[in-house]
Amino acid sequence: MPGTLFYGWKIVWAILVQLTFTSGLSFYNHAIYLNALAAQPSFDVRSASTAVSVFFLSGGISGLYVAKLVQDYDPRLCITAGALIASLSLAGLPFVSNLAQLYAVYGIFGAGFAASALIPATTLVTRWFHRRRALALSLASTGLSLGGVVLTPLCAFMVDRLGFTLAAPIMGVMFLLGVIPVAWIWLRPNPESMGLLPDGDAPDVGENDLTEKGTAGTSEKVNKEKVEPGFSFKEARSGRFFWSVSLAYIFLMLAQVGGIAHQYGLAREQLDDAQTALVVAILPVASIIGRLIGGWVVDQGAIRSFAIVMMALQAGSLSLLAGGFSVLTLCIGLFLFGASVGNLLMLQPLILAEAFGVRDYARIFSVSNLMSSMGTSIGPALLGFVYVANDSLYAAAYIVAATAGGLGLLLFLAGGKLEHIRSS
Repeated sequence: MPGTLFYGWKIVWAILVQLTFTSGLSFYNHAIYLNALAAQPSFDVRSASTAVSVFFLSGGISGLYVAKLVQDYDPRLCITAGALIASLSLAGLPFVSNLAQLYAVYGIFGAGFAASALIPATTLVTRWFHRRRALALSLASTGLSLGGVVLTPLCAFMVDRLGFTLAAPIMGVMFLLGVIPVAWIWLRPNPESMGLLPDGDAPDVGENDLTEKGTAGTSEKVNKEKVEPGFSFKEARSGRFFWSVSLAYIFLMLAQVGGIAHQYGLAREQLDDAQTALVVAILPVASIIGRLIGGWVVDQGAIRSFAIVMMALQAGSLSLLAGGFSVLTLCIGLFLFGASVGNLLMLQPLILAEAFGVRDYARIFSVSNLMSSMGTSIGPALLGFVYVANDSLYAAAYIVAATAGGLGLLLFLAGGKLEHIRSS
């Protein structure tokens, strides 16, 4: 109906809220959990950093199964199961007493995160939007950063005042309440489930006539090709571009997640607890600002050039953070790093959807995400090892992160121009 708000924008809003809680209570909060665990006699920065790596590796592997579930069933079922698993794992973190328990709980936590966060969220956006996908994804994925702005300072305050033993179960309940009700009230599997088309487009009269006159099999084929254009996973993996993007993101995520996981400790080298709690909010705020600007830029069709600029910005900002010059350069570095973080997280699923279409998106993204998870799993542990080896100072660790970011840029450039889906 003309003038009626396309339901897809409600999907975007719901995903924004969902990602606010999933990212705020996991992705951005790892720095808080890492420091809380490292303060316990049974653990240190190195072992806690490795646990964060287990989280991301588990999430990447689980993502392969999540993709199949999202492809075959209502994504809300997957999101609900993931939220339950993640909330129970988070609540149990303070009660682990040895490394085996720590790594097991973090592995389960990672699987729950994978099932409730990016794979179902980005799959839903790619189904509901084709032409306005860049804008829709930039708005929805703002929740990734909003979680760091709203929830991370709150969680840091809770841990400081209540202690990790009491704060973690509360955060587990927050995970449940922030994800499951929103999913079942507003999310829907695809536009067709509501008799709609992507982007709110009106049905084409000619195609409706063809559908009515054809056989049932022909009708389904025509509808599927119209609604889900693109490459199969086999076709996507046969080209250089898929491997270039996926390999690049191993190093880009190593740099990004390693840098995020240790930002709290980096700030503590120059600031006290209260100041650090404020400064670590700079990164997610910059991420929101950067992503909203980035969504507009990408919507104009400059996705590859913009990705190159963001990759260069990440490497440069990490180099600035490695310098440890002053509080001012720390704040500037975190802001620039945050601007790149917000956009690089958005760009991976967007580049893959733009290049290969909706047809086999969940599988294509899950495999690429598994590869990038190798980087996310290595990053926190690698920077933690370098930190310990460098007399418990972060300069060398952030130089390693900056180098990884630069390598990711070179691998992305080696992939050539962005491929595009066939026109059906």
